[in-house]
Amino acid sequence: MSAFHITTDGVSVVTGAASASVAIPSTSAGTPPKFVRVAASAECYVRPGIGAGTTATSNSILVQPADSVVLAVFGLTHIGYIQGQAAARLNIVPIENLQ
Repeated sequence: MSAFHITTDGVSVVTGAASASVAIPSTSAGTPPKFVRVAASAECYVRPGIGAGTTATSNSILVQPADSVVLAVFGLTHIGYIQGQAAARLNIVPIENLQ
């Protein structure tokens, strides 16, 4: 994968045993991103969707510790998340220049 720009802060949350959701952070221009980078300190699961009711389950996208995933989120507003075996810090940042 080629390098990409991350020029603004994202959002960090702590996962729990129940699914929760967070709004996808905007780019430095204040616009919704097309892609986000998601990383976690421990096993957790995420699912992009529309609205604050977006939920994740243990069958959603696995994010492993010391790894990251890039998700296409164009047209979506929230990311649902839930812990795996234990709580994790989940970091979501908008990517600026990925087409």
